[in-house]
Amino acid sequence: MSDSRPLLVRDRRFRDHVSRGPHPECPERLDAIDRALAPLADGFRDFEPRSASDEEILRAHSRAHLDGLRALEGCDALIDPDTYSSPRSLEVARLAAGGLLAASLEVARGAAASAFAAVRPPGHHAERERAMGFCLLNHVAIAAHALRDDAGLARIAIVDWDVHHGNGTQQLFYEDPNTLYLSTHQYPFYPGTGAADESGRGKGVGGTVNLPLPAGAGDAEYGQVFDELIVPVLLEFRPDLLLVSAGFDAHEREPLASMNLTTGAYRLFAGRLRAVAEETCSGRLVIALEGGYDLEALGAGVAEVVRVLAAPEVPRGDFPPPSPVGRQIVRNLADAHAGNWASLRSGGHG
Repeated sequence: MSDSRPLLVRDRRFRDHVSRGPHPECPERLDAIDRALAPLADGFRDFEPRSASDEEILRAHSRAHLDGLRALEGCDALIDPDTYSSPRSLEVARLAAGGLLAASLEVARGAAASAFAAVRPPGHHAERERAMGFCLLNHVAIAAHALRDDAGLARIAIVDWDVHHGNGTQQLFYEDPNTLYLSTHQYPFYPGTGAADESGRGKGVGGTVNLPLPAGAGDAEYGQVFDELIVPVLLEFRPDLLLVSAGFDAHEREPLASMNLTTGAYRLFAGRLRAVAEETCSGRLVIALEGGYDLEALGAGVAEVVRVLAAPEVPRGDFPPPSPVGRQIVRNLADAHAGNWASLRSGGHG
């Protein structure tokens, strides 16, 4: 590999998805990210996205869903009270999905070690036949299918650290034994899914690992969940590539949620996952932007993650000491998933 710098997927056209009125999912989110990444420009390679084809989209979504979005082209519309479509929104969503997909294939083929996709609109709420939660197409799901069908990877792991549960991603892989979906999220909260007992169906039982957290959880509680649950399960699964749905809306500044992460927590999340990727799949790690609606927190969090990807070695660091709340959370979640994962049956959790 001649240039080991991570790929950065970004494009001015991602700003062409625009609400008619004020909306938290706005083009200014990408402006904040660009400002935060400006001092790091030598550490990554810009990667020009391309649009996802119908064939690539239809691996994850139904024809009816795609046709429904196509019918809204050229219009301003509310799909639901949270989710809007503007005249070029489908074009933008295709570009987001295709950009993440193409960067993922570059990583799978060894042309880059890792990638970060600064795309919008987000994607993890989009179900097979439904746009919702600000999301039109499920970019991570579309990329996962391409990694299997076009790059020949057998086992894909998806880690979702957005503050909201990725109901769409869960739905799309709920019966798939070769795609592991791990989600940590505020619960109960929008969209209402993501309980610990939602663990897959049929051959996919155990392939969904929901790790719901109560409002108010911060660095200590998330750190215990990462170190005692997420990392062991990933090491046991041994993916061929690790995809991440990276929301920055569990930050203490976030206006749409009630968690208490600091900016430094995102550096530790990315460091833990990069270490897992280096141990299990030659470092193949691709991170896609999901939520995050405080602009300052969003930009700072993305910059921390990109720094981890660009560092010559995996940055080390420790989460705060375990909290009593975290001990109980980990104990309960380990018990909930131990029947499917030997790594959670070793005892001593919490």
